[in-house]
Amino acid sequence: MPNYCTIIHRPELASEHRAHLSRLGRLQSRPGYWRLRHERPLELEALRRTLACDVNTLPLDFEPEKARLLVTDLDSTLVAIETIDELAATLGRRAEVAAITAQAMAGELDFAAALSARVALLEGLEEAKLAQVFETRMKPAVARGASATLTWLKQRGFTVAVVSGGFTFFTERLKALLPIDYSLACVLEIKAGRLTGRLQGPIVDRGAKAEFLADLARKLGISPKQAIAIGDGANDILMLTLAGLGVAYHAHAIARAHADAVIDRGDWHDLRYLLRP
Repeated sequence: MPNYCTIIHRPELASEHRAHLSRLGRLQSRPGYWRLRHERPLELEALRRTLACDVNTLPLDFEPEKARLLVTDLDSTLVAIETIDELAATLGRRAEVAAITAQAMAGELDFAAALSARVALLEGLEEAKLAQVFETRMKPAVARGASATLTWLKQRGFTVAVVSGGFTFFTERLKALLPIDYSLACVLEIKAGRLTGRLQGPIVDRGAKAEFLADLARKLGISPKQAIAIGDGANDILMLTLAGLGVAYHAHAIARAHADAVIDRGDWHDLRYLLRP
């Protein structure tokens, strides 16, 4: 029989909940969470509602102790903002751009076309505003627990990468702020100190994200099954399915549907529970 491992993302459980889970398998208390070993798949959504917490069963072929690579999305994942929406806000165009962003992340629009349309709306933005958005909007919005968890991963021999349909201006600065080894993002075209409304080079779409993960795995001499991918939207689904553990983080339904685990109620600290079951 399969030996499933399910993580209950809460430090305490009511006695009736402990009794119920114990009937399903072998329940063990761990620091900050509970672990359940069982032989049959569980109805996770029902358990999430009953326990009012995240509940995740690890893929049977994922071995946490062998994982060596983390690839994370940027916007609404590593940081709790959509950077392009914040840039648009400096021009008074937040609502217009945010509406396109929401549709693209939900998979309702072609990502490349939606990104090109949003970047076009940034035409004329002063380059200095990019640094202002990084300092005042992005740095304070690094997701709760992300910095500590990335440091924790590095201490355990992980390579950490960020991949984004956003912009290199921000990913390069985050690499100086957080323990990030590699990054891939789009390049904004800037002339005479202002955005032209165009990009230089290719768009980082879902295919590029998955290829980036696969390339890093080859570079490190590991299998993609030894990688963890974390993201929130339609542009992340290929890398979520390619990785040994795909995690949907406070995600749109389309990303949740393609992920192995979901973190809806917790934060980046909860990722650790999936790696030391």
